[in-house]
Amino acid sequence: MTSEQRLSNPQSEDIGSLEVKKTTCYMCACRCGIRVHLRDGEVRYIDGNPDHPLNQGVICAKGASGAMKQVSPARLTAPLLRREGTERGAGVYDEISWDETFSLLEKRLAHLRATDPKKFALFTGRDQMQALTGLFAKQFGTPNYAAHGGFCSVNMAAGMIYTIGGSFWEFGGPDLDRAKLFIMIGTAEDHHSNPLKIAISKFKRGGGRFVSINPIRTGYSAIADEWVPVRPGTDGALLLALIHVIIDKGLYDREFIARYTNGGQLVNQMPGDGEFGLFAMDADGEVLNPDYPHNKFWWDRHTDSAVATHTPGADPRLRGEYLMPDGKAVKPAFQLLVERVAGYTPEWASGITGIPVETIYRLAHEMGVTARDHKIHLPIAWTDSWGVEHQTVTGNPVAFHAMRGLAAHSNGFHTVRALAILMSLLGTIDRPGGFRHKAPFPRAIPPIAKPPKGPQDVKPNSVLEGMPLGFPADPNDLFVDEHGGPVRIDKAFSWEHPLSVHGLMHSVITNAWRGDPYRIDTLMIFMANMAWNSSMNTSQVRTMLTDKDADGGYKIPFLVVCDAFQSETTAFADLVLPDTTYLERHDVMSILDRPISEFDGPVDAVRIPVVEPLGQCKPFQEVIVELASRLKLPAFTAADGTRKFKGYTDFVVNYETAPGSGIGFLAGWRGADGSKSIVGEPNPNQWEMYAQNNCVFHHELPPAYQFMRNWNQGYMNWSKSVRMRRDADPILIHLYSDVLQKFRLAAQGKRAGKQPPAHLRERVARHFDPLPFYQAPLEMQATDGERYPLAAVTQRPMAMYHSWDSQNAWLRQIHSHNYLFVNPLAARAQGIADGDWIWVESTWGQVRCMCRFSEAVEPGTVWTWNAIGKAAGAWQLGAAADEAKKGFLLNHLISEVLPQAGGAAPLSNSDPITGQAGWYDVRVRIRKAGADEPAETSPQFAPMTPVPGMGPARRLWQAYFAGRKQPSEGGA
Repeated sequence: MTSEQRLSNPQSEDIGSLEVKKTTCYMCACRCGIRVHLRDGEVRYIDGNPDHPLNQGVICAKGASGAMKQVSPARLTAPLLRREGTERGAGVYDEISWDETFSLLEKRLAHLRATDPKKFALFTGRDQMQALTGLFAKQFGTPNYAAHGGFCSVNMAAGMIYTIGGSFWEFGGPDLDRAKLFIMIGTAEDHHSNPLKIAISKFKRGGGRFVSINPIRTGYSAIADEWVPVRPGTDGALLLALIHVIIDKGLYDREFIARYTNGGQLVNQMPGDGEFGLFAMDADGEVLNPDYPHNKFWWDRHTDSAVATHTPGADPRLRGEYLMPDGKAVKPAFQLLVERVAGYTPEWASGITGIPVETIYRLAHEMGVTARDHKIHLPIAWTDSWGVEHQTVTGNPVAFHAMRGLAAHSNGFHTVRALAILMSLLGTIDRPGGFRHKAPFPRAIPPIAKPPKGPQDVKPNSVLEGMPLGFPADPNDLFVDEHGGPVRIDKAFSWEHPLSVHGLMHSVITNAWRGDPYRIDTLMIFMANMAWNSSMNTSQVRTMLTDKDADGGYKIPFLVVCDAFQSETTAFADLVLPDTTYLERHDVMSILDRPISEFDGPVDAVRIPVVEPLGQCKPFQEVIVELASRLKLPAFTAADGTRKFKGYTDFVVNYETAPGSGIGFLAGWRGADGSKSIVGEPNPNQWEMYAQNNCVFHHELPPAYQFMRNWNQGYMNWSKSVRMRRDADPILIHLYSDVLQKFRLAAQGKRAGKQPPAHLRERVARHFDPLPFYQAPLEMQATDGERYPLAAVTQRPMAMYHSWDSQNAWLRQIHSHNYLFVNPLAARAQGIADGDWIWVESTWGQVRCMCRFSEAVEPGTVWTWNAIGKAAGAWQLGAAADEAKKGFLLNHLISEVLPQAGGAAPLSNSDPITGQAGWYDVRVRIRKAGADEPAETSPQFAPMTPVPGMGPARRLWQAYFAGRKQPSEGGA
């Protein structure tokens, strides 16, 4: 009996041989532990692993539907080469062998490495192997590498890391086990999924109060005790107003600010001085760490004089203005914050955010009073970084969680900085009931990894100097040429986007097509649907991928796409590499990468294959290791030129960050006999030991190391001993960012070293403010608000993750198409009824879709699910499937660039600080479609056709699993 017969006739199958295997899910980014139930070697059922620390047996619709991934009609099964003489997008391919594939790639990439490594670009989507792909890029010598973060939520990561040394998501989160008040801002219903569901359920059952601030009330927000609708892109105004009230009413934690932040440190206030806006430095003080000097001053309120910070017995004044012995005027950083927020009143913020004045006052009061009057005291003794012993750990039980809703705006960096400062004023950082770090965070502010310094760091047949991605601390850390121009294809780490710590995936195709700053030869894309939902200007990107030079060659000469499924992007590939599913591969969730640590200590995990790969599918990890070995990249090659590693599994076991370091991709069961943790020599049986232990390793820190880690002497010494940190000095919270001020001074011509080009000076000087400020997103500033009165945003549904599962036969029952959700007030004003076909128009384009009324959306906002709408025939869906005929993509309305005044070259539609894509900034208008227009979405594209190696379409089978049994070829 065939697999298809068994699935469509479950009553006729025999009991067969039953087996259960444990691995780690990959139906979203949560990485839950799962049990895969097999019958005769075939996946029949997936449930949560109750012994896994992350999800504790809980599983979501996505995780349970992983079985359908194995039998997806969109599976790619063989390497494919575009047939000579055919055009990109036509989908005409020939199967080739892996030997031919590797030979082709080896020859092409070896030539690029020997001539100009930066002409090879590697960009990946929501993968979880960036430590490996980043290592490959560095070893190859190309700076043109990044993952999806710049398109997703780099503002969240950078804004918080540059402020508190850690961030939400993988690096930290809310301690809902102890919190009394939980504030969630800009978080869609799929973020952190199962772990957050578990935590919120327990929190609410324990009597905690949950407030959601979001333009949309779905998912988590639907069960909040209070929903506060906010206009998209205005969260920064709200947060600054909350800070204003917290300070004005004296509801901040003064002791926490004085000791654990830079709020008491003195800032130079001499405008004509080259050090204006920087901290006054104590030339005779202890530097402690040359890269992060600690020799700064407080103004001690006991002696009424300047003293070294953290002088025993001293207590800094947080307000006022003082004269140093050399006559220079200074102010405490906290005083500058007070002055900054003085005008950011609730009355001011209400008109911007749409939130009533009294609500802003009430929320601020509730946060401050809860933090002040409901303190938690845990009987845990610990010693701080200055040698002071504490008998208890104190917590202020107000917890926050925020994600892309704050991040995906061109003003998002300062919004996130404002949130981190608000959390710090309340005294909630790494304390019980507040925000808590997850290993390997906290990191220094900013972390020590730095990008290359200039073109000289990219050399033929050489390892890249610096890291492909890093954290600039100074203008001299920027990756620019002698004229201040960008060296990376996406312009990351240039004056256009200096702190672009995740790169700008959304700019790669556009910049390469324009030849700005130069042309590339080969673009390799992994797990990123960049011709559809992973681009801001989808229709134009599809044109760019097929555009040619005058000589007939493509403007991007060679495109390699690796994916497990046929997608809108694979049709444009010159070479297609068939990836495995997560159930067919070895994989690691490494602390070197995107960890899954818990608050109490480091956690990592693995995937173990539970079924054999389909056809000729090969894990991308194996492809990377094989290419690295063939290209003789130093980290993958022995001194005699032979390869070091047999394959990926051997690489994971034996790779060390430096010879003899004892640090590899996995932290558990190290040492020859598996008896060591975190650090230890390679263990040949490491994979087996993980498999025997639920595929997860959990190192629990002593209670004395679990809190106050920015300033915890014991934790810092341990972290340094296992090389999670290079140094053991304390990490003070940056209420005031001298890092940003250094960039501003350079832009103002007041600081020696690298200088921005003339056309970017004012931009850098404005945005690199050491304190957060509010301005409307760049696109909103440039758009006529009367013509386009509505904000438009997308979010992922809880039951689907990006475009991965649009072909999943079970999940399609939940979402086979999407609507534009509109508040009835906004719709009726345009004569639109619930269910009408409508046009949605922006400055950049228009789409036709169906309207659905919803009162669970702020009246000035419209929204839809992301990535449900598909191109006709994509993912092996029928050309008349709901996804293609009723579903739509909002990305057609968004532009990747914004025109500049005076005819200057356009700049990326991104945050000027981090390069975060401003894809929540678009403004639109709606109108009813004509009665004579087709009842289908627009734009439409020529239907995609199956490629060699794909299985049959299984229309009847798909229909069966969609709950209806009919032979029609359409609609399935």
